[in-house]
Amino acid sequence: MPHRKWSLVLLLALAAALAGCGQGQATRSDAAPGAGKVAAKVNGTLIRVQQVAGGPSSNPALALEKIIDRELLVQKALQAKLDRDPQVVQVLENSRRQLLAQAYLERAAAAAVKSTPDEVSAFYAENPALFAQRRIYRLRELVVSASADQLELVRSEAAGAKDLDEVAGWLKWRNLKTGPVTGATQPAEQLPLGQLPQLARMREGEIAVFASAPGATVIQLVHAQDAPLTKEQAAPLIEQFIAGRKRLELAAAEVRRLREVASIEYVGDFKR
Repeated sequence: MPHRKWSLVLLLALAAALAGCGQGQATRSDAAPGAGKVAAKVNGTLIRVQQVAGGPSSNPALALEKIIDRELLVQKALQAKLDRDPQVVQVLENSRRQLLAQAYLERAAAAAVKSTPDEVSAFYAENPALFAQRRIYRLRELVVSASADQLELVRSEAAGAKDLDEVAGWLKWRNLKTGPVTGATQPAEQLPLGQLPQLARMREGEIAVFASAPGATVIQLVHAQDAPLTKEQAAPLIEQFIAGRKRLELAAAEVRRLREVASIEYVGDFKR
C-alpha cells in the first residue's frame, strides 16, 4: 500500500475504530452456546447484545446503529490494510498501552478510593457555597487577554462600571483583545471552585474580575437563586469527587513508587 500522510485527527479516528475491533468484530460463524445473544450481523460479522449494552449511547437502538457504523468503517479499513500502516500501528499501540496503564491504576485504586462518612461530612462543611449555601447563578461573562499589569486596570474599570457592556467598550477603547459578551445560567457546582466565595457575596448587577489563562474573566451577576443541598442529597456528588481526587493522588504515588524501584536509562539525545 503506498505511504499516506495521515492527519492526526484521521489517525485518532482510525485508532478508535480499529481499537474497537475486539468489541465490534466477532467471528463470522453463528454464536457459540453461552457466548451471548446476537443483535445484528454486518457482512457476516456478529454484533452481540452485550456489546450494545456497553456501547456509546444509553439508547440501545442508537448504540447498535453506532456500532454498525463503526463496524462498517473497520471492515473497510482492514480491507485497505490500514492496520498494517506504520503510523496507524503506532497510534494503536500507544492507545493500547495507555489503556493498559489506566486499567492497572483503576484496579490498584479500586479498593482505596471509597470515602468515609467523616470525609463526606468534612467536605460538605468546608464547601458551603457548593451545598448548604448553594445557588443557581445567571451570569454575563467576558473573557479578555491582558497582562498582569493590565489586569489591575481592568479591575479598576470594572469596579466603577454600571454593566458589562460598559466594560467591553472600555476594553475595546484600550485595544485589549476580548471575546463576545456571553450569558449562561449555571449551578454552583458547574462554576470554577475558586470563583464561588466571591460570587456568593455578590449582589445582582455587581461585576467581578477573575484571573484566568488568557488574562481575565469579567463576570456580572444578573440573578442568583438559592438552591441548597442537604448533606444526604450532596453525599453522592461528594463521594464521586473524593474518589476522583484519591485516584489522582494514588496514581501519582504509584508512579513515583514504580520509578523508585525501576531501572530507567536515558539514551541518545535524552541521555542525562
